Amino acid sequence: MPGAVIIGAGPGVGQSVARRFAREGLPVALVARSERTLEAVTDAVALSGTPVTAVAADSTDAPALRSALDTAIDAFGLPDVVVYNAAAVRPDALGELSVRAHLDTWAVNVVGAITAAAHVLPAMAERGNGSFLITGGMPEPKPQYVSLSLGKAGVRTLVTLLDDQYGESGVHVATVTIDGPVAPGTAFDPDAIAEHYWRLHTQPRHRWQREILHSGRGATDEAPDTDSPQR
Repeated sequence: MPGAVIIGAGPGVGQSVARRFAREGLPVALVARSERTLEAVTDAVALSGTPVTAVAADSTDAPALRSALDTAIDAFGLPDVVVYNAAAVRPDALGELSVRAHLDTWAVNVVGAITAAAHVLPAMAERGNGSFLITGGMPEPKPQYVSLSLGKAGVRTLVTLLDDQYGESGVHVATVTIDGPVAPGTAFDPDAIAEHYWRLHTQPRHRWQREILHSGRGATDEAPDTDSPQR
């Protein structure tokens, strides 16, 4: 039975999104760098009773990420939905990061999503359905978050490109833009944010949205000016 793949399955949004899809009966494949993180999130998701598989892989290691996706496909079939939630979130001002550090953050925030999309979207398009959802942020760039601002702008452009290429084939590509620090019990509770991913995945095609913004004041389709980082 096809299910959901969560790349960047950490204890915040990643875990909540995995639990949200598992609650609907979808098998879940979890991908994260840390075995310890995977063990904790797997235990939390398994409480739903749905099948769960976990694979350790760094999203910036293209062969490892493709192998993890193949493991998920071997376990549950071509997924119904892939969620790319990996991100490098750090404050940095203009000129503070080295070239290498900028490339490393770009690799996490954007290139890993490209690797995942290139590996699964052609097959989804051939099948005629599926969702590819990316966790976004920084609806307005901020000078104190240069690398994150650039990365999330890249994510927004990537979603547009993928939607243009695969939308007509029935693949819903979209982003959930989180405009604030994620924390349980706040306006940015990860369980509340997870609802947006399920909403995007289940939207009828004639009502597809390319972006949902979670601003802490409800979900909208427009990004207001704000000083908050993504997480």
